[in-house]
Amino acid sequence: MPASDKILVIDDDTTLLNLLRQSLGKAGYEVITATNGLNGLQKMYEERPDLIILDVMMPRMDGWETCRRIREMSQVPIIMLTAKDEEADKIKGFDYGVDDYVTKPFSFAELTARVAAVLHRTRQRPPQRRPAIYRVDDLMIDLENRRVTKNGEVLDLTPTEYRLLATLVENAGRVLSHEQLLNDVWGPEYVDDTGYVKRYIWYLRQKLEDDPSHPKYILTERGFGYRFRKD
Repeated sequence: MPASDKILVIDDDTTLLNLLRQSLGKAGYEVITATNGLNGLQKMYEERPDLIILDVMMPRMDGWETCRRIREMSQVPIIMLTAKDEEADKIKGFDYGVDDYVTKPFSFAELTARVAAVLHRTRQRPPQRRPAIYRVDDLMIDLENRRVTKNGEVLDLTPTEYRLLATLVENAGRVLSHEQLLNDVWGPEYVDDTGYVKRYIWYLRQKLEDDPSHPKYILTERGFGYRFRKD
């Protein structure tokens, strides 16, 4: 793990902040903390962290609003801490561009493993088996520069959205199962969480397709998985 891995933890619970500083520090990370959303945004701007751990329930500016403002400025990976293991909260988090979720109470070993997995996925590039630039109709995916445009306009994709799209494009014409996509994009520890794939396919279609309810790029093969259209 590179020594430069810097984690920003934003939580109003100072006891938890101290514990996370110790546990993540022992794992080799540099840890910066903030006790509220505004201070967290300032620290993010000043410190340029590699990953942010963000609590949902905070006074004044809650985790949702903090996350929204972060996404206006940066695509830094975000792990959300929540006290509720509810599907609606997870969907809301993904809508805001969250990369992963950890439900309280959690073990520090679990959180540290999630941090490592998210950092690994964010940095990992799919093997180049296709041309560096893939064009279909008005859509262009530049795999080398991690840039996606539609009608010449750059699309704002989160790191996870881009990884999923790149995986599909690299295998254009092939049907990829939910399990394959989970393993390649999220990691083997997520192979049972099929809801992640469905949710992020939905996100991509909203951004890529002219009519998301009748997609022409990312196609569903019912009972099997998804494939990206091959011209």
